[in-house]
Amino acid sequence: MSESSAAGAARNPDLLTVYCNDHLAAATGGVELVGRMLGVHRGTPYEGPLEQLLDELREERAALRTTLGSLGLPVRQYKQLATWVAEKLSRGKLNGRLVSRSPLSDLVEFEFIATAVLAKRAGFETLRALGETDQRIDTGLFERLIDQADRQHHWLSEARRDVAAAVFGGQAQAASDAADS
Repeated sequence: MSESSAAGAARNPDLLTVYCNDHLAAATGGVELVGRMLGVHRGTPYEGPLEQLLDELREERAALRTTLGSLGLPVRQYKQLATWVAEKLSRGKLNGRLVSRSPLSDLVEFEFIATAVLAKRAGFETLRALGETDQRIDTGLFERLIDQADRQHHWLSEARRDVAAAVFGGQAQAASDAADS
C-alpha cells in the first residue's frame, strides 16, 4: 500500500495546505492584475481576450477553493489579503515615469502574467497527479484547466511579443519563427 491511505488522504496535508493556499493567493493576484490590464486595454484588440482570461482566472480560483474544501483543508484568508494588497502596491512602481503610465508597464504586465500562467499550470499538474490517488480531487477538472492554461499562455506570449515590438520596435514574430529565417 502506498503512503496515501486507502481513503485517498494525501501525504503531508500541512504542506498541501500551504501549497494550495499559495496557488489560491496567486490566483487572487492574477485576477487583480488582469482586471487592471483590462481597464488599460479597453477598446483595443486585447480587450476581448483579457475579458475571457479574467473569467477563466475567476473560475480557476473557484476551482482551487472547491478543491481545498473537498480535501478538508482551510483557506488562509490572510494570504488572500496579502496578495491583494501587494498587487495594489505594485501599481506604485516606477517604470521611467513619475506621473503617467509607462508603455513599459504594459510589457512587464504581459510578461508577468504569461510567466504566472506557467506556474499555475504546474500547480494544476501537481493536483491532477495527486487526484490519481486521492478521489476527492477532480482530475478531469484539472486536465481541463491545464489545457486552458496552455491556450492562455499561447495567447499571452503572442500579445507580449506584439507589445514588446510596439515599445521597442522590431518584429513581433515568435522566437521559433525567427529561428527558421
